[in-house]
Amino acid sequence: MKRPSTQQRIGPRTLFRSLAWLRICAIAGQSTAVLVCALWMHMDIPLLPLMVGIGLLAVFAVFAAWRLTQPWPIRQWETILHVGVDTLVLGYLLHFTGGASNPFISLLLIPIALSAAALTVNAVLAVAALVGAAYAVLLFWYVPLPVPMHSTAEFSLHVLGMGVNFVIMAVLLGFFINRLARAVRLQQLEMQRVRERALRDEGILAIATQAAGAAHELNTPLATMRTLLPELRREHAGDTALADDLALLEGQVDRCRTILREMVAFGKAQLSQEPEQLTVDSFIHGCLERFQLLRPEADLALALDQEAARTVLRTPPGLRHALLNLLNNAADASALHHSQAVALTVRRDGGWLELIVADHGPGFADPTGELSELGRSHKQTGLGIGLALAEATAERLEGELIALNTGHGAQMRLRLPLAVIAAP
Repeated sequence: MKRPSTQQRIGPRTLFRSLAWLRICAIAGQSTAVLVCALWMHMDIPLLPLMVGIGLLAVFAVFAAWRLTQPWPIRQWETILHVGVDTLVLGYLLHFTGGASNPFISLLLIPIALSAAALTVNAVLAVAALVGAAYAVLLFWYVPLPVPMHSTAEFSLHVLGMGVNFVIMAVLLGFFINRLARAVRLQQLEMQRVRERALRDEGILAIATQAAGAAHELNTPLATMRTLLPELRREHAGDTALADDLALLEGQVDRCRTILREMVAFGKAQLSQEPEQLTVDSFIHGCLERFQLLRPEADLALALDQEAARTVLRTPPGLRHALLNLLNNAADASALHHSQAVALTVRRDGGWLELIVADHGPGFADPTGELSELGRSHKQTGLGIGLALAEATAERLEGELIALNTGHGAQMRLRLPLAVIAAP
């Protein structure tokens, strides 16, 4: 899949939203300036054409606000079109208020500055050409401002206008450029997270590929051992201790074969993308039966909310393995403090299903760190990928995996949206 470029990600929509806010500020400022000049300063300006221009900009602002609510993507050409409309309306207002001699003529630079922060070079050149054309027209075609009789008053008024314009330019550029820059930073951070997740998923895929090959190769020696072990038990039926050991070994071989079959079934379920439907109660108890087979020494305490127990899930294949990984890690962590206690709490929290696994281990040195590293931090054995796999499952289901320290150990909280995993 082609990765979107940074320019595409940070451009049109971000600028489109900033232009919508800027347009509202422009309507308020232009209306105030026109009314102050006409009613308070009693300047003989064409009030009706100016108010018509501001009214048209207000109508366009309503359309632009509606456009922002629509789901289809905002293209770069559409953003340039909106910049063009704003520039034409501003040029229209300047035409009736002195043209290029108006101290507010530098407001034409704002579209160029905003476009430069969010669009491609070609788009910025197009906006600059449009602004340049508007400025060139206003140099020769405009309605002169009515000037006071005394040149000193004319100079003071022009200087006052320049001062107000400077303040407006400073505020607008500082505020909106900061908004655009913040959006750029946030999107770059999101791209970095996506890149890290892609690298993690590539590692998981590589492990899964190796596991599939290993499962295929292990099936033959396991079949051989399953054939030989009953014969050895019959040959050494008189040796009770050896018979017991052989029986245990035969049971472990059967467990291995069962795990391999489940791996194959899991892969087929992943390919079919058809999740099984069952209640939370059935799902949890099925997971716990499997966990007790894997860790018979664990002392597991279950707290299952009755409302959650009745919820019917469209259980994705990876959820069972994610929960087993969390339970297995919790058992390992408790064992470090010579405890076998593991607690599982299942409850509904609004529109979320929470699976909370708690242990009595040493906890996490830094609960905010990478989950794969947290898995390595409190145990020396294992591959260190259990939490990473659980996190990947949570993200795929639009949920989250949260690591916390409690007063007596650590807690892993798997939160999943019922809108995604619950049956309709």
